[in-house]
Amino acid sequence: MTDLDRIFGPVAKSARCAETMRETVEELVQLAVEIAREGREGRKIGTLFVVGDVDAVLERSQPLLLDPLYGHAQELLDVRRAEFRETVKELAQLDGAFVVSKYGTFISAARYISVENGTPLMPGLGTRHAAAASITSGTRAVAIVVSQSSVVRVYAQGEIRAEIVPELFLLSRDGLFTEGADVRQVPEAGITYAVAEAG
Repeated sequence: MTDLDRIFGPVAKSARCAETMRETVEELVQLAVEIAREGREGRKIGTLFVVGDVDAVLERSQPLLLDPLYGHAQELLDVRRAEFRETVKELAQLDGAFVVSKYGTFISAARYISVENGTPLMPGLGTRHAAAASITSGTRAVAIVVSQSSVVRVYAQGEIRAEIVPELFLLSRDGLFTEGADVRQVPEAGITYAVAEAG
């Protein structure tokens, strides 16, 4: 078991992602936590990663601007490449979502995700969360949201399946976590997270 799997394996399990997507989800959650902690140029930023079911996700989204990832070799766009992760942190300042294949290759950036009517919204959560809930309820994708409040939330099947607070403090569980959530701390990683039961 790798360190990444030990720390974020329960998050991937809670998101009920297929085994082929598990490593990608774990890598993206780690990247999301880094973005939440570091921000960019002294300010907090938010972003959205949508993983898997790429054709359906692209069909339910549209470009907000010329895609900065278009035309680059696939091997350069892998979430496991350290240099590329730094590029993603820069591009995270743009509006829109990243679309990532289940194998960890970034397909597109700055995508507008359409929010379907009737998507349930949690009070106090913004448009990224609405987009994540909507796209995961209509596809087999998993979405990872970095909130500007530095909280990382993982969505699957239209619901929040995990919530990660990169600092060592807990938000109130009332109304924030899925029923039956299990709160875990990983002090050496500097995170606290709650995962919903993956029953």
